[in-house]
Amino acid sequence: MNSVDLNIPLSRLSLVFVFAAMAVYTIAFLIFVWNLSQASSTKKAERAKATQSEKWGFGFFATAAAIHAAGVVMRGISAGRVPWANMYEFSISGSFIVVFIYLLSIRVRDIRVIAAFVNGFVLLVLGSATTLFYVQVKTLMPALQSYWLVIHVTVAVLATAFFNIAAALSVAYLLRGSDWVANSKLKAIAIVRRVLSVFPKEQQLERLQNRFNSIGLLLWSFTLIAGAIWAERAWHRFWGWDTKEVWTFIIWTLYAGYFHATTTRGWTGKRAAWLSLVGFSAVIFNFTIVNLFFKGLHVYSGLK
Repeated sequence: MNSVDLNIPLSRLSLVFVFAAMAVYTIAFLIFVWNLSQASSTKKAERAKATQSEKWGFGFFATAAAIHAAGVVMRGISAGRVPWANMYEFSISGSFIVVFIYLLSIRVRDIRVIAAFVNGFVLLVLGSATTLFYVQVKTLMPALQSYWLVIHVTVAVLATAFFNIAAALSVAYLLRGSDWVANSKLKAIAIVRRVLSVFPKEQQLERLQNRFNSIGLLLWSFTLIAGAIWAERAWHRFWGWDTKEVWTFIIWTLYAGYFHATTTRGWTGKRAAWLSLVGFSAVIFNFTIVNLFFKGLHVYSGLK
C-alpha cells in the first residue's frame, strides 16, 4: 500500500463523525442517568416517566451507534484497510463493538439497567481516543500486512467487549450488595440506595456476569492461539516472551482462574465480582500502559 492510497479528507470527516457520536452518546447518558433517578421513585407517575425516558435513551444510544459506525467505516476506507492498526483506531472500533454487542443483548431486560455504565465507559474511551491517542491515518507496517490482522484483532475486540459488559455487571453487583450503601445514613447514599433498588437481584447480576465472562474467555483463548499462529508467520516463532504476548497470557490466566474458581471452587458473590474486575483491569492495562510505555514487537500505539 502506498501513501497515495490514503484519503486524508475522508479520515478527517471520520473524526467529525466520531465527535458527533460522542455528542449524541452524551445525550443518551444523561437520559439514562435521569431514567434511573425516576425509576427509583416510589411514585407510579415517576416510574411511568422512567419507562418512556428509557425508550428515548436507547433511541439516542442507537443513533449515536450508527454515527459511530459511520466514523469507523470512513476511517477504514480512508486507510484502505481494517481500522485497527493503532490505539486510536482500536479504541473507536472496539468501543463500537461494545455498543453493538450491548444493543444485541438488551432484549434481556436485566441488562438494560447497566446502560449508563456502558454508555459512560464508551464516552471515556472515545474521549481518550480523540484527545490522547489520535494519529493521522497511516499505512500499515509490514508485520501487520496480513489477513491474520483481521482474524486476530476481530476476536480480541469481541472478547474485550464481552469482558467490558461483564465488568459493568460486576460493578452493579458490588454496589447492589454493598453493606455500606445499605446501612449508610448519609442523604446522598440514600439516593444511591434508591437507584440501586431498580437493579436486578445480586444472583441475577452474578449469573449474567458469569455468562459474559465465559464467552469472553472462549474468544480470548482463540485470540491467544491466533496470535501465536500469526507470530509464527511474521517472525518465525510461535512464542517469544514479548511484553504483549506475556500480558495476553496473563489476561487469559486471570479469566481462566475466574472460570475455575466460580465453577469448581465455589467462588461466588463479591469474590467473583472482584476477580472479574481484576481481569478487566488487566485488559485495560494491556491496552494502555503496555502500548504506551513498554517496548516490543507488538506495541502498535502509533504515537511513537
